[in-house]
Amino acid sequence: MKFFTTILLLAIAACPVMAQHPVAIATRGDFAMVKANLTKGGLLQQTYQDMKKSVDPWLNRAVDVPVPKDPAGGYTHERHKANYMLMYHSGLLYQLTGDVRYASLVKQVLVKYASLNPTLTNHPEATSSSPGRIFWQALNDANWLVYTGIAFDLVHNYLTEAERRQIAEGAFRPEVDYITKDLKSWFDLIHNHAVWACAGVGLVGIATNNNEYLQMALYGSDKNGKAGLLAQLNGLFSPDGYYTEGPYYTRYALLPFYLFANGVNNVQPSLKIFEHRNGILQKALDGALQQTNLNGAFYTYNDAIKDKTYVTSELVTAIGIAWQVYGPHTAWLPVAKAQNRVILSRGGAALSAALQNTKAIPNMYPYATVEYTDGPQGDEGGVSVLRSGKDKNLTSLIFKYSAHGMSHGHFDKLNIHLFDNGNEVLQDYGAVRYVGIEQKYGGRYLPETKGYAMQSIAHNTLVADEKSHYNGKEQESEKHHPVKLYGKAGAGAVQVVSAADSTAYNGITLHRSIFMIELPGALKPLVVDVYRALSGATHQYDLPFHYLGTAIGTNFKYTSAATQQQTLGKANGYQYLWKEAEAVVRGPLAQFTYLNGGTFYTISSAIGDSATALFARIGANDPNFNMRREPAYILRKTQANCTFVNVVEIHGIYSAEGEVASSAYPSVSAIETLRNDDDFTVAAITIQGKRLLVAQANKNHGAGARHTVELNGQTINWTGPWYVVYDGKALK
Repeated sequence: MKFFTTILLLAIAACPVMAQHPVAIATRGDFAMVKANLTKGGLLQQTYQDMKKSVDPWLNRAVDVPVPKDPAGGYTHERHKANYMLMYHSGLLYQLTGDVRYASLVKQVLVKYASLNPTLTNHPEATSSSPGRIFWQALNDANWLVYTGIAFDLVHNYLTEAERRQIAEGAFRPEVDYITKDLKSWFDLIHNHAVWACAGVGLVGIATNNNEYLQMALYGSDKNGKAGLLAQLNGLFSPDGYYTEGPYYTRYALLPFYLFANGVNNVQPSLKIFEHRNGILQKALDGALQQTNLNGAFYTYNDAIKDKTYVTSELVTAIGIAWQVYGPHTAWLPVAKAQNRVILSRGGAALSAALQNTKAIPNMYPYATVEYTDGPQGDEGGVSVLRSGKDKNLTSLIFKYSAHGMSHGHFDKLNIHLFDNGNEVLQDYGAVRYVGIEQKYGGRYLPETKGYAMQSIAHNTLVADEKSHYNGKEQESEKHHPVKLYGKAGAGAVQVVSAADSTAYNGITLHRSIFMIELPGALKPLVVDVYRALSGATHQYDLPFHYLGTAIGTNFKYTSAATQQQTLGKANGYQYLWKEAEAVVRGPLAQFTYLNGGTFYTISSAIGDSATALFARIGANDPNFNMRREPAYILRKTQANCTFVNVVEIHGIYSAEGEVASSAYPSVSAIETLRNDDDFTVAAITIQGKRLLVAQANKNHGAGARHTVELNGQTINWTGPWYVVYDGKALK
């Protein structure tokens, strides 16, 4: 890797940018190909026509370039955002029509920025450590650089030399100098913000023939390779393409990665940037798509917003460029069809043609069981997505045992998240944020993100003594990650992942094993969750299940806080939860059933002697109604070594039209822990009179290790870390 980076650095230093414009987003040849296909219908023609409809009303109007004063959602913020998209689109139309009115529009706006930008200081609404000038945060200024840099490149040949200098020195240099000098440490971060910053500076460098800008964008402000595009590609992704901040931020980072890489590929094809790390950008794109729900919404672990889907502009751009540089991929066609638009480039034109000419486009992206490692070397835990079924009948179980995820990460080691039939049934809250809504703190992250959403109790993982993992300290969490112990994913009746963590709490080892089991004749898989907490001292252990749906019933009696409620706790996220009901459950089995999307879900748990069951709801200490009022079911035990054995059962159908509920009661009637010690954990689950035996080795996880366990006079033998038997037959 170091040798490759050195060669690239020498190559770019020896080849200053001498571009034949346009080159940043597409070349003359690319645009000729697009023009030749504009009358052939499909999404290419539709996108072109839609773009004209949005730009043409501005051809005879003055565009406002106001002095910045508002946060996100306010007039000046939204105007500047609209301005850079207007310039970008108008530049594309100039290349495709030759109509100089489009180029003149871009020039008009850029000249106004050339007058405005040298006068700006930090934005009056800035609240972050990286304040912007045009916008409240520098990240948005980087967005502005990306799109205006491309727009400048698109009209480069229309501008006179004097106009180019005026814009380069007035509009671009103040922004580039500010980002690369005043915010040098931010620009050199390995982070999605810095990806945008590098892309902005690099694309401006390509557009203005400024090799200094391009080298900084590729190799950092000191041009030593410790930052910049190459370092970002090496540091933010694992070898299989998992992006450390999670799929929501993969989506956000892919656009600057792809746009900048595309520009670099056009001016320096010898760098083979799209081949870097065995095609890491293609792996990242596919990884992001695999981590979406059936409706295209990205999984919401870490700071994610639930309603962001793959129809977003970032993925439109990435897929269009990927289609050109990596070749046609049938898997992307249903996504592109749902996006209903393409990028106006060679790749977008080819993708549009493929959508018109492909006889059978799949109904949806081909979701499959996938496992991703985390960390640049793939040795910092990971994420597994276990899947059963297909198309609309898909069940997806996410097990997150990854690294923290930098500043957008959450404190939730060994967290699970469940989707079924396209519905989220065990949720991850994501972030408390309303992007673009000025009334909600200017669209920024609300305080409840750190106060609640980041805290461990907000996730489906074990919490000890009402304290978040790593005491909620990011610097400490960043140092550690769980370790995957064993797993089997993909084909077969059993899929399983087991991971452990001994760093989230001092003196406590957490060990969780998740089994997705397809029983013979069953329509849906069964999820068996074995969660062990090991300690030499007594602790209070809470295991929450943040379910979405309507509570239907329990097999235990509880006391409801029907007239007066108290918070579940005082800190670490507990202060945001109302305690709605409580029960002391005497063993051996606790069951809670809820309804979501016409399907019943039951959480069955082995209790042992006793446990406390709590029903809670988000919303306490939230006077501004920033958070969604969603429920949680929490099991609580107080002891030293503690094991939760839970079964999540998917069953039955409810028809509101027919007023009929079938199979509304769970099939699980008993869960017994037959053995649980340092060597083995064995649980027996009774399902409609038949026995499901789930066993695991707690020490020796080798694939060839042979194990023997005596259970009530019966001997069971198996090879490997786990063993599952149903009705006397081993399942594999």
